[in-house]
Amino acid sequence: MAEARSLRDRIGILRPLAVRDFAFLWTGMTISMIGDGIYLVAIAWQVLQIENRPGALALVGIAWSLPQVVLVLASGALADRFDRRVLMIAGDVIRFFAIGTLGILSLNGQLTIPIVLGLVLVYGAGQAVFQPSFQSITPTIVPDDLLVQANSLAQLVRPFAMTLVGPLVGGVLVAAFSAGVAFLVDAVTFAFSTLMILLMRTRHQANPDGEESSSFLGEIGEGLRYVRRTRWLVIAMVAATVSLLAVWGPWETLVPVVVKNDLGGQASSLGLVFGAGGVGAVVAAGFFGQRGALPKKPLTAMYLSWALGMFGTAGFGFVTTVWQAMAVAFVTEGSIAYLVVVWVTLVQRLVPDRLLGRVFALDWMISTMGVPLSFAITGPTAEAIGHDATLIWAGVVGGSVTIAFMFVRGARDPERDGSLVDAEPTVAAA
Repeated sequence: MAEARSLRDRIGILRPLAVRDFAFLWTGMTISMIGDGIYLVAIAWQVLQIENRPGALALVGIAWSLPQVVLVLASGALADRFDRRVLMIAGDVIRFFAIGTLGILSLNGQLTIPIVLGLVLVYGAGQAVFQPSFQSITPTIVPDDLLVQANSLAQLVRPFAMTLVGPLVGGVLVAAFSAGVAFLVDAVTFAFSTLMILLMRTRHQANPDGEESSSFLGEIGEGLRYVRRTRWLVIAMVAATVSLLAVWGPWETLVPVVVKNDLGGQASSLGLVFGAGGVGAVVAAGFFGQRGALPKKPLTAMYLSWALGMFGTAGFGFVTTVWQAMAVAFVTEGSIAYLVVVWVTLVQRLVPDRLLGRVFALDWMISTMGVPLSFAITGPTAEAIGHDATLIWAGVVGGSVTIAFMFVRGARDPERDGSLVDAEPTVAAA
């Protein structure tokens, strides 16, 4: 026990695991995200087996993202009103049934594109219920001086599980058995996550000011007004909308096409590409976790790493071998992991806890508003100009837009108005 504590103290990113509830949350998240990585490979291969064209995968992307845009704002308000654990469990249960049904139908040879779209739509709804509560519960579990390490660990787990271990396992399961078996394994991971959340003791805390909004819609309006008044939040969210409109659809839809059709790869090859991205993200998150602090100019660093991640998408338009695609994924996902740690930590420190669920929900909703459209235009664009040209233009546009927004007035206000200094944590004495 003493040796474990000493190791945890030396490795900064492991310190939040001393907090019981965070350890349960982290364990459930790790297993669930391995399942998410399995899903990435399984759904791509399943859809391409049914209909081998980018447009089919684009439709699946629309079905996944659309309910998150529509439902996540209401979910954020619920996260600030009710027990966040209960909403997370509900999100896991919804996804368990959606993916489990997908697996059973796949094994029975009964899947068609319309059925896949319907089940993925339900899966996306479960994601919308889960996400705001998950993002806003961490500051209620860990002390503020461990927030950077906690977010870094979360970002280390996400790529390690979702884009490294998960895709590798998914590739093996699809190759050795079938996509249906992979879906069923994914479903089991949501059941495990539910168990871990049930073991947590954290409960909803009432508004410390003792004030309750007059209505559910009033609470949503309060969150909207707060974000509208906070210029740096609005600018970052709008920047995300535009850059993700350019990049998300091409990344999700065309990278599997490149690996399968251009590079002659198998499901395991796609797993290796996603896995290399996971390694890059793990490296970036591990750096933050050991450092334990944000950079001196966190918003500037965030925008620069964000732009690098967007520009990286263009690299997939030039690759000629699987290892080159792995190198592009390594750099791109590492940059994205860096920006996410900075962004989530800044929001958690600068936004009042009673508004966190709504702000994270607005962040997700506004940032991803363009994602369904991104999927919708990716298929026709790729068929018109080719998938390589689509990826190149997507990366150039996404990166250029991100750099441009960095220079919009107010985009980096917290670096200049003293609010970051006021939000610095006070480290408790040992």
